[in-house]
Amino acid sequence: MSSIVTDRGLLHFETIGRGRPIILLHGWINSWAVWRESMIALAAGRRLRVYALDFWGFGDSAGGNSQAFDLGTYVEMVRQFMDNLGIARAPIAGHSMGGTVALQFALRHPDRVERVAMVGSPVVGTTLNPFLQLAGYGWIANTVWRYPVILRLIMHILLAGDSETVQQMISRDVQRTCVTSFFRSIGDLRDTDLRPALPALSLPTLGLFGANDNIVSPRNADLLQQVVPHAEVRHFLRSRHFPMVDEPERFLHALRRFFEQEPTTDARPNGAIPCAASS
Repeated sequence: MSSIVTDRGLLHFETIGRGRPIILLHGWINSWAVWRESMIALAAGRRLRVYALDFWGFGDSAGGNSQAFDLGTYVEMVRQFMDNLGIARAPIAGHSMGGTVALQFALRHPDRVERVAMVGSPVVGTTLNPFLQLAGYGWIANTVWRYPVILRLIMHILLAGDSETVQQMISRDVQRTCVTSFFRSIGDLRDTDLRPALPALSLPTLGLFGANDNIVSPRNADLLQQVVPHAEVRHFLRSRHFPMVDEPERFLHALRRFFEQEPTTDARPNGAIPCAASS
């Protein structure tokens, strides 16, 4: 287990491999472990060093104060991480909330990003499941935390169609989430709308979406391509919110193909793949 000290608390991360760096960001009430199998596969036999971070207030990262849990602060957390480890520039991928942070980081620090990928991430926060949108209100979050049976019921409803692997992972990670990060981060995500800013994104961009995602609407694929026409988009027809678990081989093929392209600062003019693509 590795960590660095930042101005807002301890930042935990895991890493595997040696070579060119890749940075992975997890989603809400999740941790770096969502990427565990992907990290191993990405690094295997390749000259890559894969990093997966825990956002402040999630996993094994601490959070110094309640102001450490909004998306803009998480963008700066990634910058501090890269500065601390001497990473000048790298590809970045994020799942769910992490993908929205990755896009914001690419917009704010384009010179630090080679290419950016989002996995089941909202371009517009109102596309989140209504339960998640409600969790962004402090009084609701505190009530849920005060009565764990309510939290268990909500998780059961949201994850009823997911694999046992996903259910166990979320059950573990939610126990390591503090109530303030729980509602502040999702509240900020709910109020996010990247559409006005994304046309400025000229970096190679990839969107991976589960066709049956009930956490973040798959129509974010269309929203992404409307404002970033050069973006590649892939749909996983047998996946919900966690395509890395539901369709691991196809997911890794898409992610590896995107990451292993030669570093560039220019988006390919005709790089879009139709939303109906399934490979």
